[in-house]
Amino acid sequence: MQYHRLPHSTLDVSKVCLGTMTFGEQNTEADAHAQLDFALERGVNLIDTAEMYPVPPSQATQGRTEAYIGSWLEKSGKRDRVILATKVAGPRNVPYIREDMSLNRRHIHQAVEDSLSRLKTDYIDLYQVHWPQRHNNCFGKLNYPYQDEHSGVTLLDTLDALNDLVKAGKIRYVGVSNETPWGVMSYLHLAEKHSLTRIVSIQNPYNLLNRSFEVGLSEISHHEGVELLAYSPLAFGALSGKYLGGARPSGARCTLHQRFSRYFTEAGQKATQEYVELARAHGLDPAQMALAFVNSRPFVAANIIGATTLKQLESNIDSLNIILSEDVLAGIDDIATRYPNPCP
Repeated sequence: MQYHRLPHSTLDVSKVCLGTMTFGEQNTEADAHAQLDFALERGVNLIDTAEMYPVPPSQATQGRTEAYIGSWLEKSGKRDRVILATKVAGPRNVPYIREDMSLNRRHIHQAVEDSLSRLKTDYIDLYQVHWPQRHNNCFGKLNYPYQDEHSGVTLLDTLDALNDLVKAGKIRYVGVSNETPWGVMSYLHLAEKHSLTRIVSIQNPYNLLNRSFEVGLSEISHHEGVELLAYSPLAFGALSGKYLGGARPSGARCTLHQRFSRYFTEAGQKATQEYVELARAHGLDPAQMALAFVNSRPFVAANIIGATTLKQLESNIDSLNIILSEDVLAGIDDIATRYPNPCP
């Protein structure tokens, strides 16, 4: 396993992070524990979850993912061997979690207490804002939404509440997710101006079909040290090639849940076909090539992989052993030039 120190922190995170949003939906508690055991044995120390999980989100299952991780931590006694990352949900989409999902002091403090209880721990290593209070381009949306918003909750309010929790020892570090260059730089400016905790990471989608992080945010990662925890590196499994030609394998996420259409645009399917053919022409597994590309980017601190089986998990972790040749990288650049960000 490779490890990397997140800038402006003391967190030495594994290059591969175990994503857990299938725990409680596609994976049972026993499955979850087996994945956690296997990942830890292979050197993975970063575990990512969220109060909203599992996905797709529902009132019936909300919090189950954290609860499964908590029961594993309690049973295994290995809390000190993992870096635990979770997230607070923002307004819109999940009003059943709290009556008002605003990212203000009261709700953030309540969210932390609830997550600590489910996770059966007294601290969270990395606490992330899952998506902003304001409307922005995330979850596949394009074109900036010019809306007048008067929520009464500012970025400073959110950061101040998180700062309180850092001082109380309930969270160690703060990160953001589904954020924009404006949002990241605003958080950094507010932290410096008001002597508050500094964000140390950003968790956004990044894969061969969606390299939008490279426009603006990668430069911030370079100069400000806010590095990427890349989610959806396989584009919901599309980059494995298993859905090409309209195939819908039994038990696969996008077979079970039709709502996951983000990576199935016409241009996305054409690009996926070419990436799969490129991998096979060079004797590579398409999924491992896609993961190896993400692993190789200098702004990526950790690659968040998700799996429903131990075989998938092993293959995903083994992508760390693959160094892409110049010919493969040139082929990737050629496809990306002809199909630029087909699935943002």
